[in-house]
Amino acid sequence: MIEFKSVSKHYGGVAAVRDFSLQIPEGQTLVFVGSSGSGKTTLLRMINRMVEPSKGQVLIAGQDVQVTDAVKLRRSIGYVMQHGGLLPHRTVQDNVATVPRLNGTAKQTARLQALELLERVGLDPKLAKRYPRELSGGQQQRVGVARALAADPQILLMDEPFAAVDPIVRRELQLELMRLQAELGKTVVFVTHDIDEALLLGDTVVVLKNAGEIAQIGTPEQLVSEPADDFVRDFIGFDRSDRRLTTVTRGGVKYVVDATGRPLGLLGEEQSPAAVQGQAEGDLQAAQGQARDQLTAEASA
Repeated sequence: MIEFKSVSKHYGGVAAVRDFSLQIPEGQTLVFVGSSGSGKTTLLRMINRMVEPSKGQVLIAGQDVQVTDAVKLRRSIGYVMQHGGLLPHRTVQDNVATVPRLNGTAKQTARLQALELLERVGLDPKLAKRYPRELSGGQQQRVGVARALAADPQILLMDEPFAAVDPIVRRELQLELMRLQAELGKTVVFVTHDIDEALLLGDTVVVLKNAGEIAQIGTPEQLVSEPADDFVRDFIGFDRSDRRLTTVTRGGVKYVVDATGRPLGLLGEEQSPAAVQGQAEGDLQAAQGQARDQLTAEASA
């Protein structure tokens, strides 16, 4: 479990985070969402000591991170940033193998593990000998995720990792992350400014105001059905036309439409939660297969 205990961070006389407290359960995805100045990235970077709090404590499994060597701590925590952060002079395979090699894993073993991880994140192992400049943006982000998982960390920090790719690739990466999380069960702390992304990925979503003030904590369902105040309602976008949905029946078929009448999809028959989960898993597998086919084609081009 990760715990923030009355944490603050000041830069000169400006508070980036003010008296923030929160517990993050193991094995869940928690999303910090907020606009610029909300302190979301500062909070994330306090976990691996890339940012040191001005006061308060950050605990991992009950131990203050301040008593852990910063380099050792960072190597034990996966970290994915917005633009991948890959080393341009190293191949894809050696980028993924970086942390295991630093931790003492033999080069051949680390490289073999890197190939397995590339497949796990939906990349063709044929890309292993390429350099970052030879990859698309989506491929670079997948390599970044593989590198973050290379040392098998229990905690994965993701700082707006999909913000720099196009919408189609972004959706593929979001689905891939959901599949990986269902498979691996890591403790994921994810930062985004996109409320739709937060509602899609988070088991728990923390909506932040300025300087880390918590506007609301809850599941995606709770935020949508029970917004705490007007700030949360506005942030979620209840006044947006694509949030106000209704159903219409045409030719015996039920459609879901937004406030402008634009069709968004078909309304299926009511299903049990287990059936819905099964369908979601099937959709994830189908999306993964499509992504693999696309990446294989790119690798062969």
